[in-house]
Amino acid sequence: MKNGFLPVSRREMEERGWHYVDFVYVCGDAYVDHPSFGHAIITRVLEAHGYRVGIIAQPDWKDKSGITEFGEPRLGFLVSAGNMDSMVNHYTVSKKRRRTDAFTPGGVMGQRPDYAAVVYGNLIRQVYRQTPVILGGIEASLRRLAHYDYWSDRLKRSVLLDSGADLISYGMGERSVVEIAEALESGIAVSDITFVAGTVYKTRDRESVYDGILLPGYEEMKKDPLLYARSFYTQYCNTDPFSAKRLIEPYGEHLYVVQNMPAMPLTQEEMDRVYSYPYMRTYHPSYEKEGGVPAIAEVKYSLVSNRGCFGGCNFCALTFHQGRIVQTRSQESLLEEARRMTEDPGFKGYIHDVGGPTANFRYPSCEKQLSQGVCKERQCLFPEPCRNLRADHRDYVELLRKLRTLPGIKKVFIRSGIRFDYVMADKDDTFLRELCEYHVSGQLKVAPEHVSETVLRKMGKPSHGVYREFGKKYAGMNRKLQKKQYLVPYLMSSHPGSSMKEAVELAEYVRSLGYMPEQVQDFYPTPSTISTCMYYTGVDPRDMSPVYVPKNPHEKALQRALIQYRDPKNYDLVLEALKAAGRMDLVGYDSHCLIRPRHRNGKNADPRMDSQIKSTQKPKKKKTIRNIHKKKVKK
Repeated sequence: MKNGFLPVSRREMEERGWHYVDFVYVCGDAYVDHPSFGHAIITRVLEAHGYRVGIIAQPDWKDKSGITEFGEPRLGFLVSAGNMDSMVNHYTVSKKRRRTDAFTPGGVMGQRPDYAAVVYGNLIRQVYRQTPVILGGIEASLRRLAHYDYWSDRLKRSVLLDSGADLISYGMGERSVVEIAEALESGIAVSDITFVAGTVYKTRDRESVYDGILLPGYEEMKKDPLLYARSFYTQYCNTDPFSAKRLIEPYGEHLYVVQNMPAMPLTQEEMDRVYSYPYMRTYHPSYEKEGGVPAIAEVKYSLVSNRGCFGGCNFCALTFHQGRIVQTRSQESLLEEARRMTEDPGFKGYIHDVGGPTANFRYPSCEKQLSQGVCKERQCLFPEPCRNLRADHRDYVELLRKLRTLPGIKKVFIRSGIRFDYVMADKDDTFLRELCEYHVSGQLKVAPEHVSETVLRKMGKPSHGVYREFGKKYAGMNRKLQKKQYLVPYLMSSHPGSSMKEAVELAEYVRSLGYMPEQVQDFYPTPSTISTCMYYTGVDPRDMSPVYVPKNPHEKALQRALIQYRDPKNYDLVLEALKAAGRMDLVGYDSHCLIRPRHRNGKNADPRMDSQIKSTQKPKKKKTIRNIHKKKVKK
């Protein structure tokens, strides 16, 4: 055997002395054997349990031979679109094709199909009609039941039905994939594997599911988006492994898709074991000639310390994928991985990140979550921190201190998101002080997302006042440490709830900051988020109240341009937006204005603008002889 990677070809399989594989893992990403990549974790977990796994990365989906490299696997095919939903990977929010793909050798775009999980599943089914096919990964996980698809602008069926697969392993998958493997190994037919937590299956026998919640039927939801909103919120309230019920989604009279309860979160010991497997921590050597896989650069020298997030942002799909219960690795596990990192010839002494979905979460939000799960209809941090919240950074501070003292470590950065309202909830400022002193390199990026209370409520984000107070505290800490470090806010335009009025409010805030944000994210309606449900249905599924949704591409362009009003290319859009909002007081020469009138040969480009500006701004005193004389007398 030439290397420690799992086989990607028949030749590599035979070099191991294998004549078959138990599972073939078909993936839309290139093969990168690093624990930041889902396919690496699942294949190593199966290997640790004694199963032989071959990997077919980015097969030619137009050729059936693309998935026959290993022949028919003994137990089944595992299929994933990759670390990202294939449509998000391919298209910007304006539905324009992206130019590069960081998960492909050389960053080349187009090496996986749109809706990859469906295409791969059908490709396999054309060749191997009876072999079990199990979908996993984020694309299948977030499309496991009927879902709104932004790119086709319609409600789509469960990906389980469209792909021809037998099962979906949703969520992180370590527990469910092993249970599925053991069931298949014991001779249980894949159609009878209906009992594994963290899976979705299909059945024609409604009576066999005696303890589930019946959701509205797919055909009815297509006709009435409000039915979908109610169905979605039922799903949202059943994402916790302690309290969730089975969900049954009808497709006609004789076909049902059934979602079992989520798998239980991993214990710390189980998390440590998952990250201790013999990952090669880089891409397969066959990609070297193409320049490698760009995505490895972001994660190769980073540490994953946790998973799960109780932040509850409505535009984030983590609730549906990783869940709200925070799971952590032990300090010993992370220190050992850091020591191995220092032995890498390419390591320069800098750990790029120590975090996860939210870097500073190292505990479940309260003790209750470990035995009873999260609250169904209440958030831990929104609209205000729960009185049972455990805001404690001591373990994280201790971990960072130990990492800083390891031989060979020059600097430890934190690049994952910092939840600033959680920092404010902690009465001890030790973490903030050490964050500013040791773990920031000039700029700290945080995500207030917006300033309008109307929009923030729809986002599930804290009041803007919390961010303002954090900004003051951060600035004060840096003054105390005699450091010049800045706060860089991530901002989002066109989120449900944001009309032109709220967009102008955000632009005025940017003006008060005195800089133009380089990064502005238009709201992107990805599958299985509360915000996406608002976008599709026009109501907030939590209370069914109407929500204003900016959908027109031109209106979205106007809202985005307002945030970047300093860019000359945006002038016409900003002017149009201000007219639409009735805020021509922001066009002029005063310090509070966003843009100035445009002149041609001494005249305004838009003759109508002069009168509009004059009517909204305070008149200036003319420099008459009398006024000048008055000033002299005062002097």
